[in-house]
Amino acid sequence: MTSDLVFPSIRARNLEGLDVELPSAFAGDRNIVAVAFQRNHQDLVDSWLPWFEQAALTDAGLRFYEVPTIGRIWAPVRKFIDGGMAAAIKEPVILQRTFTVYGDVNQLMQPLKIKDRSTISVFCVDQSGAVLWRGDGGYSDSLASELEEVLAASR
Repeated sequence: MTSDLVFPSIRARNLEGLDVELPSAFAGDRNIVAVAFQRNHQDLVDSWLPWFEQAALTDAGLRFYEVPTIGRIWAPVRKFIDGGMAAAIKEPVILQRTFTVYGDVNQLMQPLKIKDRSTISVFCVDQSGAVLWRGDGGYSDSLASELEEVLAASR
């Protein structure tokens, strides 16, 4: 486990409109969770997808989630923002695994020790919410190698 980090209990909504509580909505034995803070972070999140899709072929307990985290000032237009994301995506599996969080971004940043909102933070979270691994930024061979070691040890 990465020190004593635990994914905080926080309300979210997937892009199909289902309200959930994280981390209990994470359905895998191990869950890769990409937390993003800016619209332009989508390319960084997407950079992990080829690696994840390959890893999931041999690991039935692995799931991938995107968690766009949006400040409370935008909460009144949540329907519009989420609707725009959903209209652009259209793919049911992505709509189901994308959980938007609106509110005080510090509710995620502080417990997960995220210091920088200029990039994404990627976590491997087990069923209990314990953080097994964390990395910052888009896919890189070195981050993927670290994550693969953690996944192998946690099976």
